[in-house]
Formats: sequence, C-alpha cells, structure tokens
Amino acid sequence: MKEMKHDSSTIAWNAMGDEWVELAQTGESRMCFIMPNMLKFMGNVKGKKILDLGCGEGGYSRELAKRGAQLVSIDCSKKAIEFSTAFAKEENLHIEHFIRNSNDLFDIESHQFDIVLCSMMLMDCEDLEGTLREVVRVLKPNGRLFASVLHPCFDGNHETGIGRQGVGIERQVVVMNYFEPKEWEAPLWKGTTPVIWRHRTLEDYVKTFLKVGLTIVDLNEPQASDEQASISVALAWLKKIPLYLYWELKK
Repeated sequence: MKEMKHDSSTIAWNAMGDEWVELAQTGESRMCFIMPNMLKFMGNVKGKKILDLGCGEGGYSRELAKRGAQLVSIDCSKKAIEFSTAFAKEENLHIEHFIRNSNDLFDIESHQFDIVLCSMMLMDCEDLEGTLREVVRVLKPNGRLFASVLHPCFDGNHETGIGRQGVGIERQVVVMNYFEPKEWEAPLWKGTTPVIWRHRTLEDYVKTFLKVGLTIVDLNEPQASDEQASISVALAWLKKIPLYLYWELKK
C-alpha cells in the first residue's frame, strides 16, 4: 500500500497524541464558537456527500452524519483517526476514515464530493496549494469548499507578529509585523506539545484560491452572540475582534 507523504505538518500533528483529542473536545472556542458558526454557514447538509479534511477527532463528521450527510473523514494523524473511528463506532455512525496528507489524497476518487470541509486546518498545511488542488480534484463540478482559519489580520505570533496588549475585555490587538513570522513552533492554547504554526496573509489565501480554480462565494467574520459572550471574557472579546475567518468557495 502507498505510504502517506510526510512533511513538517504531518510530523507535528502526529506528535500531538491524546492531548489534541482532549483539547478539541473541551476547548470553549471550538465547541461554543468555531464549530457552531461553521455548521450554521454550511446549512442543510442532508443527503450531501462530504469530505471532512483535517477531521481531527471527528467532531464535525459525527455531527454532520447525524444531520443526514454521507461522510468521509481524513486526517494526517494516526491517533486522531483512531479516536474518530472509535467515537463514530460508539455512536453507530457509518463514517469512512483515511490517514492521508491533505496534499495527496491517494485512492480518493475525483469529482465525488458535494462539499469539502476544512475547519481550522488550511493555515496548518505546509503545502497549501497542493492541498487546495486536491480539494478541487475531489469536488464535484460546482461543489463547495467551506473553510475556516485564524483571521490573518488579528492573530499570529504574539511575541513578534500580531500581539496583545492589556487584559480582559479591554485588551487590544497590536500589529507589530503582519508579514512575519510566517512560521514558528508553540503549543496549542492550554497544551504542552509544540506544533508548527503558520501565518498566511489574506493575499496568500486569495491568490492561491484563484490559482487552483476556486471562486469565492462568501466570507464571514462572525461576532460572538450575547449568549456566547456570556460564557467567558475570551468569547465576549469576539464581539469586538474577529479571530476567525470563514470562507465559502465554489469549484
């Protein structure tokens, strides 16, 4: 059988192990803001064939399957796929799982998906263009890519790139350098294992989308609702600053 291509992204995420699974299922930003917004933007998925690319522990896949979609879930992390497979089995959900680098979806047939979902993963890919070319390949004509990323204008390396000043609801974003650094290592929030972080500008994303043949259909910079803001100061801050950017793109 063909081996998965390894690069800095696959090596870093395979080192995360159990820690990522715990952070993914307990992180308030993901569970209370990032995921609910993406599911809202995706709308009615009943009967749709969806590829969850960079599926992690499979939280999106399971929710989308419960909403009537047919799911294929892919991640570069063997541990993540093991957890995703086990969780799907516990809930009696039929979800196909594969371990792949997102830039080489070998054995995945072309032109078969109505939707590809890339939640908070495009900024992590070493090979963004290669990943997006594979997305275009496996999408049906007029298929949609739904993607979320850390907002390039408001998040980056906090030490030398896009930092923070102040505390609580009054803290501010301080742009020291929008263009650099492009790459650095640090643990996830509340994590201990370093991963590779990548900063890409808005121009980087848009030009790559256009280069591979994708058309921008919609873009969202959601604010926290009053209900979300009541959960914590960190989420309340999202009524002022958009930390997450959501794209809808068409093949």
